[in-house]
Amino acid sequence: MGKQKIEIEYPLTTQSANIVWEQISSAHGLERWLADHVTEEDGVFEFTWGEPWTEQDVRQAHLIEYVKYDHIRLKWDSDDEDADYWEIRIGKSDLTGHLNLLITDFADDDDADGLKILWESNLDRLHRASGL
Repeated sequence: MGKQKIEIEYPLTTQSANIVWEQISSAHGLERWLADHVTEEDGVFEFTWGEPWTEQDVRQAHLIEYVKYDHIRLKWDSDDEDADYWEIRIGKSDLTGHLNLLITDFADDDDADGLKILWESNLDRLHRASGL
């Protein structure tokens, strides 16, 4: 089964890279929109979905690249392919001057649509939680 590279561009309502960077690069910021609980220690992020009194899904991702105010790239522990990663990048619209989030991720061919929907849902949560 092959992998598809998924790229999503999400327009933001701010011109402040500092505000956006806090939401995408820190455990606290990611916890506001990407998972129910996020911790980070020595470049290892632990993402938890679900409440402690229910069934939880816990996954770890290793930080593989970090360029402040530009992008963060992580790799899930469960990904077998060396080329698989997920990345959140800050881009700027030439037309409006506002910032965009550029998401890159990889999915099995039969999971690509579901992963796109998941990212779009998470980006909606980001907007509701932070107004971005």
